[in-house]
Amino acid sequence: MKKQRLPHGWTNKQIQELADYHDNQTEEEQAAEIDAAVADKGQTLMSVPTELIPEILQLIERKQTA
Repeated sequence: MKKQRLPHGWTNKQIQELADYHDNQTEEEQAAEIDAAVADKGQTLMSVPTELIPEILQLIERKQTA
């Protein structure tokens, strides 16, 4: 079996904390978080084909490290 790779700069502890955070959110908290993201003028939410996700993530990483 192939070993799962962590996102660059992330630890298992950080991933577990993020999972716990989302697992313990109420539906109202989830909705408020989504509403806040939609209202953020510096962010865009969009639907993209799943097969493009790896390329999109690489593009975002290049932009963040530039």
